[in-house]
Amino acid sequence: MSTRRKFLHHAGLITGGTVLANAMNNKAFAYFNNNIMPSDRFNIGVIGLNGMGWANASAAMKVPGVVISALCDIDQSVIAGRIAELKSKNIDTKNIAIYSDYRKLLENKDIDAVIIGTPDHWHALQMIHACEAGKDVYVEKPVGNSIAECSAMVKAQEKYKRVVQAGQWQRSQQHFGDAVNFVRSGKLGAIRNVKAWCYSQSTPIQPKANAPVPEGVDYTTWLGPAQIRPYNRNRFHYSFRWYWDYAGGLMTDWGVHLLDYALLGMNATTPNTITAIGGKYADPNADSETPDMLNVLYGFDTFSIAWEQTMGITNGNYGRDHGVAFQGNNGTLILNRSGWEVIEESRSKDKIIIPLNPSIDNGVEKHWVNFIEVAKSRQLEKLHCAIQEGAKVASLCQMGNIAYRSGQKLQWDASKQRFTDAAVNDQYLSAVYHNGYSIPKI
Repeated sequence: MSTRRKFLHHAGLITGGTVLANAMNNKAFAYFNNNIMPSDRFNIGVIGLNGMGWANASAAMKVPGVVISALCDIDQSVIAGRIAELKSKNIDTKNIAIYSDYRKLLENKDIDAVIIGTPDHWHALQMIHACEAGKDVYVEKPVGNSIAECSAMVKAQEKYKRVVQAGQWQRSQQHFGDAVNFVRSGKLGAIRNVKAWCYSQSTPIQPKANAPVPEGVDYTTWLGPAQIRPYNRNRFHYSFRWYWDYAGGLMTDWGVHLLDYALLGMNATTPNTITAIGGKYADPNADSETPDMLNVLYGFDTFSIAWEQTMGITNGNYGRDHGVAFQGNNGTLILNRSGWEVIEESRSKDKIIIPLNPSIDNGVEKHWVNFIEVAKSRQLEKLHCAIQEGAKVASLCQMGNIAYRSGQKLQWDASKQRFTDAAVNDQYLSAVYHNGYSIPKI
C-alpha cells in the first residue's frame, strides 16, 4: 500500500474534520508531534521558506499525521535557520531532505503535497510542475502574476485532478463566512457600492546600490523567468513585491484577500469595466515601481466595487486600516480580520444595527485542516479556496493594475477572457518570460 493510501486508511479511522480540528489543540494526541510510523505520514515539501511559506509549514505541522519531509530554498542561510528552528522545538530533522532546486523535490516519490511560498513570479510554474508530478498543492496568494498564468494554473489542476488550495485563509474563518451570509440575506437592502481598502503602515523603500550576491544564494534561480538584473536587496526577500517583474504591490498582496470577499458577498465573477488612478505620491523618488496610492473602480451591472490602497497612512475607512464595506439602502456591513458589524442607514425603517462580531479562530490553521481533509477524501468540491477561486480574484487584481499601468478605461469581455483593447492584451495579459522559461502548454 502506498504512503498516501496508508495515511488515508489510517486517517479514515479518525472520523473526520471535527476530531482533526480538536486534535490540533490537544498536545496529548499521539499525532501532534508526528510520533507516527513513516508509512502513516502525509509528507509535505516546502518550496520557499520565508514569510507565509514558513507560516504555512508551521500550521501544517499541527495537523495530525502531517510531517515536513523536505525543504527547498535558494538561500542556504534560510534553510539553516529553519532547520535550527525545528531542532529547537525538538523535531527530528535528520530525515528531512534538503533541496535548492524545486524540480528535484518534485521527483521525490515520498512527497504527497507541496507548499509553494516563493515570490509571485514563480507560483504558476511551480504549481503546474507539481501537478504534473502528481503532488497536491497549497499555493500562496496571489496564485499567479498575470491573468494568463492564472488561467494556465486552473487548466493544470483540471487536467491532473490534483487538490490545489489557494492560501486565502480568510475563506476558512467563521466570521468572514457569517458576514457574507448576512450580506446575501438581503437585510442590507439593495447594495449599490462595495468598498475594499488597505491603508498600510509600510512606507516606500529608498534606493539601494547594487551589491554582490550574498554567499549561499542562488540568485539566478531566484530570478527564474524574470529578466536578468544585478542583485539588489530591494528586489529580494519580502520587498520583491514592489516590482512588476515579480509581483503587483499592495493590490496583489492585500487586494486578493479583501476583493475576494467583495466578490463573494456580491456573488460576482468579473467586472464589465475597470478604471484606475494612482502613483508614487508618498515619495516620487522611492525605488519601488508599484504605486503607493491606487484607486480602482470596477463596474458591474448593478453595483460597483472600489479598491483603495495607501502606504504610510493607517487611518482608513471607518477608522480601520483594512476592510470591506457593503453599502446597502438599509445599512452598511463593515468586515475585516477583527470581525464585522452593521451600521444602520439613518432613514431605514428596519432596525438592523449589529454590534461587532469578533474573530474567534485561526484562519491559517483551519485552512490547513481543510486542505488535508480534502487531500484525504479527494472531494475537491469541499476545498475552501480552490485554485479556481484564487485565480478569479488574482485576475481581478491584475485587471486593476493593468488599468493603472495602461492609463486606459478597460472593458473586459468575459466570453473571450480578454480585454476589448488588443494592444492592452498584447502588453499585459501574459507575463513576459525570460531565460528559456515558458508556461507549459496544457
